[in-house]
Amino acid sequence: MINRFEVNETNKMIEQEKLDVRTITMGISLLDCIDSDLEQLNEKIYRKITGYASRLVEVGHEIEVDYGIPIVNKRISVTPIALVGSAACKTPADFVTLAKTLDRAAREVKVNFIGGYSALVSKGMTPAEELLIRSIPEALASTERVCSSVNVGSTKTGINMDAVRLMGTIIKETAEATKERDSLGCAKLVVFCNAPDDNPFMAGAFHGVTEADAVINVGVSGPGVVKTAIEEVRGQSFEALCETIKKTAFKVTRVGQLVAQEASEKLGIPFGIVDLSLAPTPAVGDSVAEILEEIGLESVGGPGTTAALALLNDQVKKGGVMASSYVGGLSGAFIPVSEDQGMIDAVNKGTLCLEKLEAMTCVCSVGLDMIAVPGDTAAETLSGIIADEAAIGMVNQKTTAVRLIPAVGKKAGDMVEFGGLLGYAPVMPVNQSSCAAFVNRGGRIPAPIHSFKN
Repeated sequence: MINRFEVNETNKMIEQEKLDVRTITMGISLLDCIDSDLEQLNEKIYRKITGYASRLVEVGHEIEVDYGIPIVNKRISVTPIALVGSAACKTPADFVTLAKTLDRAAREVKVNFIGGYSALVSKGMTPAEELLIRSIPEALASTERVCSSVNVGSTKTGINMDAVRLMGTIIKETAEATKERDSLGCAKLVVFCNAPDDNPFMAGAFHGVTEADAVINVGVSGPGVVKTAIEEVRGQSFEALCETIKKTAFKVTRVGQLVAQEASEKLGIPFGIVDLSLAPTPAVGDSVAEILEEIGLESVGGPGTTAALALLNDQVKKGGVMASSYVGGLSGAFIPVSEDQGMIDAVNKGTLCLEKLEAMTCVCSVGLDMIAVPGDTAAETLSGIIADEAAIGMVNQKTTAVRLIPAVGKKAGDMVEFGGLLGYAPVMPVNQSSCAAFVNRGGRIPAPIHSFKN
């Protein structure tokens, strides 16, 4: 049982410090929907998603009312569609019909996003996987709620540079296809190395083939809670700082565990994982950058930033794993520029650049996330940035990702506006030195020596 002090403490975290459950994500396997007839496949996908998730939003609202815990998003992830559509889809346009079916099902059950329009090509691409990748620009331009991801590398397999090269082109095409909305389609497309099967956060969520038929994953977020807690140990030792972050992460994770178990019981679907990621929003006081500055930086991006982020990420994980036996997904600190007011301010002040963000991705939970770049950035340059991030993930045995938005018609210093949780972003300059000869070599970058552990 929890005592009155703990109840009051949790209420304060919710009411004053912006603690929320960022998402309840229902993962749904579509493997049993596979059919060689495209019309039948679409019908089976729609029926299964709307059948399993019909009460997801309703149950989320019930838990909010019962416990007073805000649940910001209710979402769905599905089996990578490149696998599901391989027997029926013979053209990119065929895959687009599946994207529209996912969108229609998501709208029917009233979730805000559905993830899994995905391909896992870390070692090579099947014809179907290449077709899906080539369909992404049209799929994201013609749908509202569909999110897409492509895994191009892993520590075990190396980096598929053919896929990396292709993704640079696909990102450019997606930006062009959605240019009337500040290239919004690119905000729903993420390129991974070491993508996890159970990530509840968009745009990278998909339901891995090792998962059960359906599962409930919960993502919790509390940057404001952590910042408020460490204000109490300002000027004290690193030991005091670390203990405070761990204890706070423990409390936040327990909230996520409670919500996950309640949702699992009410929906009759197994509980999967709690993802404790400090995922910021554009709201003031809900910023990872502000935590780093409270730790002691004058401005995020300055000297000490990478060390402070490494400390924060590690202590969040340590606190989380003590609170739940099933911490998973990404779990740590996110650094999306457009979704974090402190990051935006640092870019505008000139203290945070793309190269420093890349260094920070070595120690955070994801990678170069929600970063707007000039619309005339070459496709090969985008591929080079993806390759750099994939190399960090591969060598360090961690998940890294790239979500870049080459905003058509925009130049460095301009602003792009996405709205809602996606926020807004200053367009950041990109090093114009060409890497075309590198990314056009083709083939694979081999797995690192430490991948051979059998």
